[in-house]
Amino acid sequence: MKIALLSRNKNLYSTNRLYNAGTKRGHSVDIIDYLRCYINIGENQTAIYYNGQKLSRYDAVLPRIGASQTSYGTAIVRQFEMLRNYCVNKSDGIIASRDKLRSLQILAKYGIDMPITGYASHTMDIHDVIEKVGKTPLIMKLLQGTQGNGMVLAETMKAAESVMSAFKQVDADILVQEFIKESSGIDIRVIVVGNKVVTAMQRVAPDGEFRSNVHRGAATKHVELTNEEEAMAIKSTKVLGLSIAGVDLMRSKRGPLVLEVNSSPGLQGIELLTGADVAGEIINYIEKFSKNQQVQL
Repeated sequence: MKIALLSRNKNLYSTNRLYNAGTKRGHSVDIIDYLRCYINIGENQTAIYYNGQKLSRYDAVLPRIGASQTSYGTAIVRQFEMLRNYCVNKSDGIIASRDKLRSLQILAKYGIDMPITGYASHTMDIHDVIEKVGKTPLIMKLLQGTQGNGMVLAETMKAAESVMSAFKQVDADILVQEFIKESSGIDIRVIVVGNKVVTAMQRVAPDGEFRSNVHRGAATKHVELTNEEEAMAIKSTKVLGLSIAGVDLMRSKRGPLVLEVNSSPGLQGIELLTGADVAGEIINYIEKFSKNQQVQL
């Protein structure tokens, strides 16, 4: 097979692992910096160019689009789709997962439980939104934040109102979210490939920190999932239109809750911790899809 691996940096662990997993199985893998791609749109002229060369058709396109480059990156993925390339994660799924509010709305539509979340535009509605979400403390989360940035724990109602008012003055979109006390600083990252969970790890924040991001010093360990947690992770991936995802879960008194779905999950931490061959599973999934397509044809 001929595979296009869309990544800004060929030296990244995840990019390297996917490249090596593909070439080890005899596939031709091109690492393409999607920001260096440009497109030509017109009747009978639609094309994608890279380093001045028109790209030919690929059997599979594997997008690794950075959060800060979502708009341009998904435009390139969409162009591959229009040219009838199979994209493992489609542009609409990547966009839906990157928009925190939109992803929560989609998950809720399909009955997937999550922390109670509020969102409002006008400062006059702030107090009512906070009351609808629940008692303090509350999580205040910027829609555009990543890796734990743009998250604040408001201990009191007055603090929550102050945070929301401050963000609104700079025209920032913010979510108010229920604080799950029993799971404070602990969550689970689940890797889903196709219709199965490949592996999972638990992340525990350091003392005094409520955010369990590895970038903020969280400790990690392998964790066994319940059947309910596995089913929830797979369903969350599917309803957002993704084939590959990192699903963040939290265990609460009322059962597992989905926090976020990542369309380009990092492989380094979870592969090194659990020993799982996530990259190999992704290539295996692409191979199976390609075979099914040939049978249908």
